[in-house]
Amino acid sequence: MTGATLLLAKALDFAARKHVHQRRKGESREPYINHLAQVSWLLAEATGGGDAALIAAGLLHDAIEDTDATFVEIEAEFGSDIAALVAEVTDDKSLPWTERKRLQVKHVATKSRRAKMLKLADLTSNLHSVLESPPADWSPERKRRYLAWAREVTDGCRGADTTLEEGFETVWRRCADEFDA
Repeated sequence: MTGATLLLAKALDFAARKHVHQRRKGESREPYINHLAQVSWLLAEATGGGDAALIAAGLLHDAIEDTDATFVEIEAEFGSDIAALVAEVTDDKSLPWTERKRLQVKHVATKSRRAKMLKLADLTSNLHSVLESPPADWSPERKRRYLAWAREVTDGCRGADTTLEEGFETVWRRCADEFDA
């Protein structure tokens, strides 16, 4: 096995254990690890498998935000490069939801190229979920607001990666058509 294979297997195991009881908000309530796997796969596809640290960060990107994992723990397990990527896309959960979303729009353009790639993959996966299995309590207006917010965030990611940008655009257009946005 290569070092990259071991790294990805370890990140998958860590993410699966940390998110074991979590489900997506959609009607199908799919296991949360499915989202992390899709983000990781989108990053693997965009990099041709050439950036194992970024792909691992795709599996770990919500660990600090949504589990008991800490930056120190991720750094100890996966190194400073991966921990820094995860931290770069982690929201401050002590802030209200609306403030966190506003800050994402405001600061995304200042993020590293790899963090922008991670954000593009994350939002692409999220839009797939909203399209295929939206939360039951989301009105059409709520879906349109999420779609508009996702557009604002990804506008700040322009130039990071053509493959990821095209993937986002494809699912964004499908959502726009579906939600009459």
